[in-house]
Amino acid sequence: MNTERRSELFKRILTFTKPYGGYLAAALVSAVLSVSLALYLPVLIGRGIDQILKPGQVYFGQLAPILLKLMVVALLAALFQWLMTLCTNMVAYKTVRDLRVAVFNKMEEVPLSLIDSRSHGDIIGRIINDIDSISDGLLQGFSQLFTGVITILITLVYMLSLNFKVGLVVIVITPLSLFVASFIAKHSFQMFRAQSAIRGQLSGYIEEMVGSQKVVKAFCYEDRAQDEFNEINRQLYLAGVKSQFYSSLTNPCTRFVNGVVYAAVAIFGALSCIAGSFSVGALSSFLAYANQYTKPFNEISGVVTELQTALASAKRVFALIDEPAEQPDAPDAAQPQQSQGNVEIDHVSFSYDKNHPLIRDFNLTVKPGQRIALVGPTGCGKTTMINLLMRFYDVDEGEIRVDGTPVKQIGRGALRSLYGMVLQDTWMFKGSVRDNIAYGKPDATEEEIIAAAKAAHAHSFIKRLPQGYDTILSEDGGNISQGQKQLLCIARAMLTKPSMLILDEATSNIDTRTELKIQKAFAEMMKGHTSFVVAHRLSTIREADCILVMKDGQIIEQGTHKELLQKQGFYHQLYYSQFVQTEE
Repeated sequence: MNTERRSELFKRILTFTKPYGGYLAAALVSAVLSVSLALYLPVLIGRGIDQILKPGQVYFGQLAPILLKLMVVALLAALFQWLMTLCTNMVAYKTVRDLRVAVFNKMEEVPLSLIDSRSHGDIIGRIINDIDSISDGLLQGFSQLFTGVITILITLVYMLSLNFKVGLVVIVITPLSLFVASFIAKHSFQMFRAQSAIRGQLSGYIEEMVGSQKVVKAFCYEDRAQDEFNEINRQLYLAGVKSQFYSSLTNPCTRFVNGVVYAAVAIFGALSCIAGSFSVGALSSFLAYANQYTKPFNEISGVVTELQTALASAKRVFALIDEPAEQPDAPDAAQPQQSQGNVEIDHVSFSYDKNHPLIRDFNLTVKPGQRIALVGPTGCGKTTMINLLMRFYDVDEGEIRVDGTPVKQIGRGALRSLYGMVLQDTWMFKGSVRDNIAYGKPDATEEEIIAAAKAAHAHSFIKRLPQGYDTILSEDGGNISQGQKQLLCIARAMLTKPSMLILDEATSNIDTRTELKIQKAFAEMMKGHTSFVVAHRLSTIREADCILVMKDGQIIEQGTHKELLQKQGFYHQLYYSQFVQTEE
């Protein structure tokens, strides 16, 4: 990345610090006062030394006030140093907090296609690890950069005022330090950027393996997973070694420059003392300033290295922030609270990959209260149709209408609130059973929650839990069975009493006996409600008003269960492949 691009990234990070300009100003003032007072100490020490000529010739009367002033100046310097650190910490942590909020808010705005196409571990890594790197860079930058630059400037003023010629020697050698810092910064940035990218890849892989540990063990994939992990880890190691190599050049190189500056000051200062134009105390102060002057270059070089890491991470974070947001709802978008359940799908075409068409010229009219079943082989577009109905994805061509209104003219939140959705993949968050059921209706009463649980046949198992409805579920409901999680998801949908229902393999994780009860509960719940049911087990959709048989993104057959069996077409093959062959 070129210098111009890095400066743009740095400016963009600084835009997040604007609300905290007061803290920055206070930090800057504190830094100036702290450094000025700290650099005044060598002057006082030099004056004190000049009051000690030799044994027996010590002017205690003049030395005592100098020592008192030395103590007061040291205390004030420490106080302002503490204030500067406090202010820079406030700026850094508040800035990083705002940046993390901005990224998380962006995740709420981007289309679902972005989340589906990215490694979840990589996204998590950007929100946590990369922003932590930015935080470290800001802390180093604000604290050490402020004090470093101010120390260099004020030290030069002090040295030039003490002895202009010796101070000029220091200024002449200064570009050597700048060249060293620039060389290291240029070469370390690329390495840190590669390190951040591989770290994100590793986070994604670990998230996949940990989240799918049962599958890994079931298929004896441990050795191959370990090999793949070792390869990514090896790449991270190599990137880390290279980045650390260049960053580790900082200390020895700057120390070399420090030695050159100190030696030059010592030689020219000693010659000035011999010539009588410099006192021993003044030389002592000057040598102290030479140390003070070169130390910030060490710190700034370290800051530059830290900033390279921060900028590499910032590039990944801002790449996420810059992702195009989902098309916003129209200002005059309809916000219906209820629906009659009339759904029209008019010449709809859609594909996730434009080079591989999926749904083509799909047409369907659903009357209020109808139960529509979608069946077909895996990958035929059943779940995709559900995504389109809910506007998780927008159609490429054609139009979907609800009660005569195109869905693009309905607010997404209002549209989705019309549907109660139960998916094959369950989702629980860490919290009580009660909170998980009331996820879609936080203000639900205890009676409503229990009624929904009873309707979903979940009440009996909930009462057997250690704390009943107050039982805390672990992350993703790991402390209850898959079937129990599915029952809670069904109760969650029942609680919202939606106008329409979407059931995508909703009973796939439930035993046959409970499934029969759930089917009865669904039948009761679906009375008068338009329902879309995706099913592989054809026994669950026999009572559907209309069964749509899909293949390659198109409806190839439609009708009731009996009508489709009489046609002896594709549905007939699917049905008898499940039942007749099994019986035989």
